Amino acid sequence: MKKWNRWDWDGQRPYRRHGAGQRSWYRSNRQRSTPDEQWSGRNAETSPRANHWRRDNQTTSSSSSSSSSSTASSSSSSQSSNTVAPELPGFYFDPEKNRYFRLLPGHNNCNPLTTEQLQEKEREKERNKMLAEDENPQKKAPRAGLNMSLLLQKRHLGLLPENSYCRRVHEVKVSAMRRHKLEIQSTDNSSPNTDNFRLIVGDSTSERVFTVNDVSHGGCKYGIMNFSSSSSSSRGSLSVEMCDNLYFTNRKVNSICWASVNYPDSHVLLCLVGVADTPGCVSLLPASLFSNSNPDQPGMLCSFKISSAWSCAWCLHPQFDKTFSTGLSRRVIVKDAETGRTQTYSTGSDVLAQQFALRAPVLFNGCRSGEIFSFDLRQRGRRDQSWKASRFHQESAITSVRVLQDENYLLAADMLGQIKLWDVRVTKPVREYKGHYNEHAHLPVHVSESEGLLLAVGQDCYTRLWSLKDGHLLRTIPSPHATANHLIPSVVFSSKLGGSRGLPGLLMAVKHDLYYFPYNTDYQHGGERPDRPSGKE
Repeated sequence: MKKWNRWDWDGQRPYRRHGAGQRSWYRSNRQRSTPDEQWSGRNAETSPRANHWRRDNQTTSSSSSSSSSSTASSSSSSQSSNTVAPELPGFYFDPEKNRYFRLLPGHNNCNPLTTEQLQEKEREKERNKMLAEDENPQKKAPRAGLNMSLLLQKRHLGLLPENSYCRRVHEVKVSAMRRHKLEIQSTDNSSPNTDNFRLIVGDSTSERVFTVNDVSHGGCKYGIMNFSSSSSSSRGSLSVEMCDNLYFTNRKVNSICWASVNYPDSHVLLCLVGVADTPGCVSLLPASLFSNSNPDQPGMLCSFKISSAWSCAWCLHPQFDKTFSTGLSRRVIVKDAETGRTQTYSTGSDVLAQQFALRAPVLFNGCRSGEIFSFDLRQRGRRDQSWKASRFHQESAITSVRVLQDENYLLAADMLGQIKLWDVRVTKPVREYKGHYNEHAHLPVHVSESEGLLLAVGQDCYTRLWSLKDGHLLRTIPSPHATANHLIPSVVFSSKLGGSRGLPGLLMAVKHDLYYFPYNTDYQHGGERPDRPSGKE
């Protein structure tokens, strides 16, 4: 008869008896085990069949134990090397403080921690990192071996085709652009500009830029800035001066374009949205109206009562050189500024973007429905849709259309962030420029065909530059100020900023500051370089 003593407190049995004889032993590995393990081990030792099975499977168990031990060691090493904490629903892990924080939904909590705040914090870190890289004087090239001397050498040896060579040269120049802050000169130096820029539009020669600023007490103000450039040896500088007269309005400016009434860029065409008892209108203002230095102002100063105007465009064709168009809700109005003759075209959606072609009096329109269509001014309006010369669609609301010098091609941007190059003859997209970000904003695109560049500012406040020929993204420029929906930068790019002898580069207006990014010229900055912002505005 076998007699078993009871288990001690740590689950070990010190000895056992075999009949009258006693034999005691201790565990060799001195490890704790559970009563279930001891029970299975006792049965295995006392049963002959269990002993036979254990001898047959000794090799298999040893190999499996070795493999499990190796797996455990590898998993422990991977856990030690991987420092990323697991995601828990409703919690956020802060790697700096090494602890979890609860995400509090709603707006009634004190200093709630939300997913949107965390995403915004990560975006600010990325923006400040990009700003630091841009300000580094030893900034690395975007790709290995991308420098002018090496590209020229490969071009002479015939190792680079012309298209690739031009694109990479522009990529080198774009990557070398550095930010310089411009001081806006004014006759009234006692009142610096403290109103945020909302929109800037340059004329055809880039000597003047029309500006629209949001006013803190409501409404906006608008005026003209004059640019001039000076060069000494191989270095140049850029200066900007604000005109004397600034005009204020309690209405919102939806769209701006320069108009050539008496001479090129003699006027400015504004679309003003009505508020309360003040109706909306389209105003044609002489550019000299904004300066007191020239008392002889052109006589063309008129305003047309047109409500809810989304866009406007001026025709430069000699046959219709006094004609402009406005895009409204479900219709397009084409009007002669001198005679007042009006022609109306009914559409199925709001017209958000417009531009005239140069060689033919053809107007291209982009609608909220995603439709892009064109019509010839020489045709009379018809009740049906047969007056549309071409018609094609994108997936979302069109925010900007740009006709290239080869008027068979059209650029269109929408509210899904898609920018496509269309062949108007076959109404098919031939190229797409990826990386633009837009969800619901009315944002324009800019084209500089002399430099082969396409520019667009996204709703994330990043300015992106693409190669116009192949759609390659050349550079992404972060905003100098913190990202916000009301602080989206407005830009102007010109190969001759400041006149015929001007400097090529990018002009950026954000918040109440003006910045210049020289393109391919050594820039002589007049003042001190601004410090890198901390991200807190």
